[in-house]
Amino acid sequence: MVALPDRLSMSAEEYLAWEPTQEERYEYWDGEVVAMSGSTRNHNRISGNFFRILDDALVDRPCEVYIADVKVQVEPGQKYFYPDVVVTCDEHDNDPQLVQFPSLIIEVLSPSTEAADRGIKFAKYRQFSTLQEYVLVQVEQPGVEIFRRNQKGQWVLSEYGLGDSLQLESVNLEIAIADLYRQVQFS
Repeated sequence: MVALPDRLSMSAEEYLAWEPTQEERYEYWDGEVVAMSGSTRNHNRISGNFFRILDDALVDRPCEVYIADVKVQVEPGQKYFYPDVVVTCDEHDNDPQLVQFPSLIIEVLSPSTEAADRGIKFAKYRQFSTLQEYVLVQVEQPGVEIFRRNQKGQWVLSEYGLGDSLQLESVNLEIAIADLYRQVQFS
């Protein structure tokens, strides 16, 4: 195995051809290829729980849910990100490598990614006309934040704790927060 630097430069076309052949995942930020950091067991468990709940609930609906290894085309030729979980309900979303029309994006926060998830990524994700909800899930302690686009196009924040249930309007689904944290150990 050849060790790669944390950041490489290449065109978007080169990235889209090169990245699927790699063992690790890489995001694309305006010509820079950025290595994705590893995650913890809790991060993986929460992502998996969210995916499982959504996948079970959406089985008979025209929506598809993907976890970790499917990238989102944020800006064609400029930005390609890997959210922890993404849902698309758009019939035009048929590229085998990526999602172009997300309706729901979920990021499980870690200390190394939280600033980018809250900042630049959310700013870029908000540009999707199809995106209805953006969910941020805490790993260190129970807590979920949902940013939901209202009828005026403004993003409104709702916060949930361990004893709460959240309503995902984008997929018409209620989820108990405790179910997202099933088998998660807090220190």
